[in-house]
Amino acid sequence: MLTTLADGELHSGQEIANKLGVSRTAVWKHLQKLEAAGIALETVKGKGYRIVGGLELLDAATIQHHLPAHSRALLTRLEVLASASSTNDQVLSQARQAGSGYVCLAEQQTAGRGRRGRQWISPFGKNIYLSAGWEYEGGAAVLEGLSLAVGVAIVKAFSAAGIPGVQLKWPNDVLWQGKKLAGVLLEMSGDASGRCYVVVGIGINVEMSEHDAKDISQQWVDLHSIARENSKNNPGRNLLAALLIEQLFSVLESYAGKRFVAYKNDWQALNAFSNQPVILTTSNETFSGKMSGVTDAGALVLDCDGQEKVFYGGEVSLRGVSGDT
Repeated sequence: MLTTLADGELHSGQEIANKLGVSRTAVWKHLQKLEAAGIALETVKGKGYRIVGGLELLDAATIQHHLPAHSRALLTRLEVLASASSTNDQVLSQARQAGSGYVCLAEQQTAGRGRRGRQWISPFGKNIYLSAGWEYEGGAAVLEGLSLAVGVAIVKAFSAAGIPGVQLKWPNDVLWQGKKLAGVLLEMSGDASGRCYVVVGIGINVEMSEHDAKDISQQWVDLHSIARENSKNNPGRNLLAALLIEQLFSVLESYAGKRFVAYKNDWQALNAFSNQPVILTTSNETFSGKMSGVTDAGALVLDCDGQEKVFYGGEVSLRGVSGDT
């Protein structure tokens, strides 16, 4: 039914029933389920139903078509789900069988999460919810700074899609004009000092409505708004997913050998708070100073009245002195 209605055109109940081989009553019940999932349906009396503005559904074959040969060779499995608790959960559950190169996308997450246990708002068919798994030897030490390198990869994917002016906020937020556009969540299973499996979760706001975002507490922006402001076409979700996988695989494939130092200069150039006064809050202390940058391992360096302090990942939030970003 979604495939039929995704074109944004009107389709009568009888047409849908005939196409799917079900009763008109079944069509009505399924339409109710679509609305319950947050999909905006319009009913035109005597003409039928449509999804207002249409809907670009994610499609594994289309995504793979957009991938360059090298990325396709690294892709061991590409799964597109209608719904998942979270794509990170799905990849973690398949870690032993899937190995490196498993990518999962979902149209909707019922329990999407960001840093520090925050909920990641995940309306159906509007955004990108993507997770990729990769195996490494050497445990957590090998993964230092990986979330920052992934941020660089995301910006490169946006650039390839024609989206300008994207910046990064330590340690794993992607911003546009100070507003959150995307986020990264890394999770690991296996041996913390030996063979481990890391899942890189990426959430991107592609087309969010004010209603969908009513529970988001920070400033946000979506690609649709950015494209409109820059008089550009909104990149399709399938193309964007392919560009994202291409850049992400480029990082994951060689990260154990390169480490974060290979991405440090790129990250510094994209730092939204470079040499700006900031307030940094850990679980039990607050520090103010000027953000000097990051170390070769991806730790934040804060200049506190001429004294440099280094902060690693964990329960750390970073705020510009003018407000929460």
